[in-house]
Amino acid sequence: MKIHVNGINVHYEYTGRKNAPVVMLCHSLSATLAMWDAQMAALSERYQVLRYDLRGHGESDAPSGPYDFDMLAGDAVGLLRALNIARCHFVGLSIGGMIGQALALNREQEIASLALCATTSRMPIEMQPVWDERIRGAMENGMASLKTGTLERWFTAGFRARQPSEVARVGRMIEMTPMPGYAGCAQAIKMLNFTDQLLRINLPTLLIVGCDDPGTPVAASQAIQREINGAQLSVLDDAMHICNIEQAEGFNRALLDFLAEQEPRHSLP
Repeated sequence: MKIHVNGINVHYEYTGRKNAPVVMLCHSLSATLAMWDAQMAALSERYQVLRYDLRGHGESDAPSGPYDFDMLAGDAVGLLRALNIARCHFVGLSIGGMIGQALALNREQEIASLALCATTSRMPIEMQPVWDERIRGAMENGMASLKTGTLERWFTAGFRARQPSEVARVGRMIEMTPMPGYAGCAQAIKMLNFTDQLLRINLPTLLIVGCDDPGTPVAASQAIQREINGAQLSVLDDAMHICNIEQAEGFNRALLDFLAEQEPRHSLP
C-alpha cells in the first residue's frame, strides 16, 4: 500500500490483530520494511503492526536531500494520522531509533512507548568525515560498492557464514537503496545531536543492542539509558548492528516482554 503524506508517497504494510494496540516499525539506513520479517509473526499475534519504507528507501519516494530528523519524524506522524492511528508503540533500529528520539522529543502525544534499537543519540564530530566518504563512495561507485563493508558491520562473521541466504537478502536491500535516499538520510545521521535533550523524554523506553555492534556500541545505548528516566536496556549476545535479524528470538522476547508491560491485556495471543 502507498499513501501520500508529508509531500511524498510512503509505502507501508498494516497487518495484525484487529483492534489491538499499534506497533510501528522503522528500519535502518539502506534497508526496507522487509528488515522486520523476523518480527512479524510474533508481533502480529498480539498487535496491529505498521511498518513502512523510510523516505528514500524501498518503494517510498526518494526526493533529493538532504533530509533532517524533523522531516523524517514528520513522515512517521503523517502516516499515523493518515491511517487514523492516535498513538503507537514505536520501534526503531539505527536511524529508525534516531527518528524515534525525534518523535519522543517533539511529537510525544503520538507515542505510547519507545524501543530504541542499535542506535545512538549523538554523532561524534570525528565521524562526520566517515559519513562524507560513504556518501561520496556511493555517489561515485554506486550502492553496491558499500555492500561488503556494510554487511561486515551489520552481522558477525559467524552469522554471515551460517546464514548466507539471509545476508544476501539484506545485501540486495543495500544495493537497491536509491542514491538520493541514502545520501539524504546519511546527511541527517551525520548531524545527529539529541543527547542533551533526552532528559525531556518521559515515555516507557527500551534499548536493545548487540554486544558486538561496532557502529552503535553498547556504550551508546548506555548513554541514552542514563538520560531517559526508567529506561531499560537489553544487550544481545553474539550480535552486531542488525540484531533483530541476527538474534531474532532474543530480540523478539525482549521487545514482547516490554510491550506486555505497557499493554498487559494483549500479552497473550
